[in-house]
Amino acid sequence: MRSKVLKNFNCTRVFTALDIVFATKIEVSLNYYRFLKVLCSFLQLTHTLILYSMLYSMTGFGREESTIGNYQIVAELKSLNGKQSDINTRIAPALRPYEHEIRAMVSAQLLRGTIDITVSLKQDGIARPMSINTQLAKSYYKGMKAIADELGLPQENILATLMTLPEVVAADQEMLKEDDWKSMKDVIAQAIQNLKTHRQIEGLSLQNDLTNCIQNIESNLVAILPLEPLRIGRLRAKINSSLEEWVAAANIDKNRLEQELIYYIEKIDFSEEKVRLRQHCQYFIEIMMNNDELKGKKLGFILQEVGREINTLGSKANDADIQKLIVEMKDQLEKAKEQVLNVL
Repeated sequence: MRSKVLKNFNCTRVFTALDIVFATKIEVSLNYYRFLKVLCSFLQLTHTLILYSMLYSMTGFGREESTIGNYQIVAELKSLNGKQSDINTRIAPALRPYEHEIRAMVSAQLLRGTIDITVSLKQDGIARPMSINTQLAKSYYKGMKAIADELGLPQENILATLMTLPEVVAADQEMLKEDDWKSMKDVIAQAIQNLKTHRQIEGLSLQNDLTNCIQNIESNLVAILPLEPLRIGRLRAKINSSLEEWVAAANIDKNRLEQELIYYIEKIDFSEEKVRLRQHCQYFIEIMMNNDELKGKKLGFILQEVGREINTLGSKANDADIQKLIVEMKDQLEKAKEQVLNVL
């Protein structure tokens, strides 16, 4: 809702509403009225792009901890770039029965990226019974005794060593109560939300960078316009000069020359490419500013189309000044492609 309000912000309507309020002598202080007008002007100048992020980055971090009964739970999530959803979990043994549900929560909310989940659980204040895995201990003992016999090592401390080996001695795991799991689920959900908030903050920076890249491409496209007539004039002069150099002026068929010039000029005309490039840039901004969270791939496809039109402009330019602008456009395009790889 907030993004929709900012996206559709209309400063003129707000100015009119404020004028009506002031004119009808509703109790609004003059300073507050002036402040609102300045704020509206600021919003209008920035087009609300730097005030609210419509993009989500794929990188982020979220953490949440809480005490639930005798348990202390800490949930941490880290997200990096990835073409698909790749979820890696490290969770406490007591939460293993709920691993599938935890994965479903993360997948539904975070959508894409390489995501690492760590959920640790500590139980305080209660002595838990310990159990010994005798079969595992016997297996360890046989191996250790064989090595000691072969090397002639003393065997007095084998039992003490056995007790320290992995999974020989472990505390009995209690099943979580359903109410405790529901509370822990809320903690994990909050950690996910914290990561999404971090993603959105990172997305704000991406949004500003991408907007600048597209605006620079459009600016260079506009800068080409006054160079087009000069390009055609130089081309005509170059062809005439070559003909006069190799063919006597009296032998030149003016009508045929004009026909060939028109044919050649039509071949290097890039009016359609300019229109399509402008449309692609506008569509890129439109997709970037919509309310969908998952749009990184679509933005990447649009940039591919932008690149095709820029390359066609370059191949048809036949002018050094225009080629310089094309190079600048390609530079901005590559920057945009790098940034889009980070967009959700």
